[in-house]
Amino acid sequence: MNTLVLGLGNTLLGDEGVGVHIIQQMQQDNAGIDDITYLDGGTLSFTLAGYIEEAGNLIIIDAAQLNSSPGVIKVYEGEAMDQFVTGNRNKSVHEVNITDILSLAHLTGHLPERRALIGIQPQLIDWGDTLSEPVAQAIPQVCKITRDLIQRWEREKEVLA
Repeated sequence: MNTLVLGLGNTLLGDEGVGVHIIQQMQQDNAGIDDITYLDGGTLSFTLAGYIEEAGNLIIIDAAQLNSSPGVIKVYEGEAMDQFVTGNRNKSVHEVNITDILSLAHLTGHLPERRALIGIQPQLIDWGDTLSEPVAQAIPQVCKITRDLIQRWEREKEVLA
């Protein structure tokens, strides 16, 4: 059961690109770990559906409107993730919404049972290729949360086996 860690965002729009920046960091820190695929999903398109359908576990990392202070991180797992992305459907700057991709995976019977969205509250989404200070400071914590999620899911899988 492979885990797909999918970073979303446009790196030309400041904090909007945080998911991609985190994926790049995790690829450097965790190179060579089996059963984990780190994927720069950019601004999302239906081409990602195949990756999601093949994954046993799914973690999506993206800037998200959390109505919080910049750099705040929230994790939504399973149905809570589904409800969050459905409720924020019109707030995405991505070409295709996360909801559309997840719906496609659900319709084909390939929606990963273990799935989570890690959202980071942006400070500024505007032209620029750097992250704001509060969002940049959140990166190490998001990396740790991601690793902890993967480890917990692995333990749960072993218990069920």
